[in-house]
Amino acid sequence: MSTLTLGGRTAVPAKYLPVLVTGCLFVAMFAVGGFRYEGFASGQVILNVFIDNAFLLVVAVGMTFVILTGGIDLSVGSVVALSTMISASLMEGPGWPPYLVIPLVLAIGSGLGLVMGYIVHAFDIQPFIVTLAGMFLARGLCYTIGTDSIPIRDPTFTAFAQTRIDLFADLWISPSVVIAVVVVVVAAYVLHYTRFGRSVYAAGGSEQSALLMGLPVGRTKITVYTVSGFCSALGGVLLSFYMLSGYGLHAAGMELDAIAAVVIGGTLLTGGSGFLFGTVLGVLVLGLIQTIIIFEGTLLSWWTKIFIGMLLFVFILLQRLFSARSRR
Repeated sequence: MSTLTLGGRTAVPAKYLPVLVTGCLFVAMFAVGGFRYEGFASGQVILNVFIDNAFLLVVAVGMTFVILTGGIDLSVGSVVALSTMISASLMEGPGWPPYLVIPLVLAIGSGLGLVMGYIVHAFDIQPFIVTLAGMFLARGLCYTIGTDSIPIRDPTFTAFAQTRIDLFADLWISPSVVIAVVVVVVAAYVLHYTRFGRSVYAAGGSEQSALLMGLPVGRTKITVYTVSGFCSALGGVLLSFYMLSGYGLHAAGMELDAIAAVVIGGTLLTGGSGFLFGTVLGVLVLGLIQTIIIFEGTLLSWWTKIFIGMLLFVFILLQRLFSARSRR
């Protein structure tokens, strides 16, 4: 195992370095924000980042599975928007109850992911092309449902959306945060303690070697895109809770935010290396950038994209350096 050495002593295994860098970046940003802005250094600020980005965290979990196999899923933002539109349209008026709508939405998202995964595997087409087609398909389906924003007024749905879970010392979270944390825990267990998880890492590390070991690479590829579709649909449900509306323009560009969170969290774009904890840190870093810009007050929102772009350049360069070190 490749390691980083300091003063001739083994310090940190190389596979943990990207996550460590992301964690240090998050702590440094929080410290600078706490020093610069009054009221920034509080637990509720961190919890607000979770509350405002619970849907992105769930989507990024699904994206992590895909990128670990060396693939990519550009359809996630459109599937999120489609999920909000289906939910809002079915519950409009006297419509369907949420306990029927939500399973249907999750099934549709999983089905779309399954189809894309099957096409990627069966026809050996680049995931970029297949999921790009899925992106246009899902976004187009949004506008066949409606071109305007559809409000969600279902009493059960709105009550759940407005629920606060009190913790301690005036700290609170939303139910969406609980759902996102459960998704992260389950996904981490699957990746690190199941045969499927080991197959995901093996397929991303070397597909040919995984095949020689008798691992079900094709089934693994199909499953990770199904997982991504499920997480995108669930992210759409959480976004519906957050926005209380369905709209075809919801989640525009979210696929790029999810990819950025995964990469900043230390997962290699080539696959085979990465941790879900890093993805969580990546989402927190993106959310903290937005929070700092809000506290600053003088910066426009597009500065968020500039900072994210700069971070991506830095972390891709770090990935390159770490990969070169591990090959020595």
